[in-house]
Amino acid sequence: MQYKADTPEDYINQVPEERKEVLKKLRETINKNLPKGFEEGIQYGMIGYYVPHSVYPDGYHCDPKIPLPFMSFASQKNSINFYHSGIYANPEIHDWFIKEFPKHSKRKLDMGKSCVRFKKIEDIPYELIAELVRKMTIDDWIGIYEKTLKK
Repeated sequence: MQYKADTPEDYINQVPEERKEVLKKLRETINKNLPKGFEEGIQYGMIGYYVPHSVYPDGYHCDPKIPLPFMSFASQKNSINFYHSGIYANPEIHDWFIKEFPKHSKRKLDMGKSCVRFKKIEDIPYELIAELVRKMTIDDWIGIYEKTLKK
């Protein structure tokens, strides 16, 4: 589902009522644990966290006008999806997350390359997400991104 939002608050105000508190809690969890330097805003129609141009002027290689994306979340038709580039780009974080997930959720992990889908919104493992968010600094992400680009 695509929402036409200019701010994270605007995005959350547009989602179905039963999801608003969950998205507010997810946003609060991320913001409390987000390493210094990342900014929050709307990217690709979702609430996103990115490296601002003031820190990384080159922006995203696919469209340099866009700040370098890092993490986001969205309310979809059947789930809340959480995207974290570190899960995709860093095998250690990926393996750590897969190993830790069962300790925080009784549900089976539903995951794509960088996407974790939560179909039962009452089972979102906020503490695990908080720990994941803290795992990668802005410098870590830029370093991995640039290393990947050079390949």
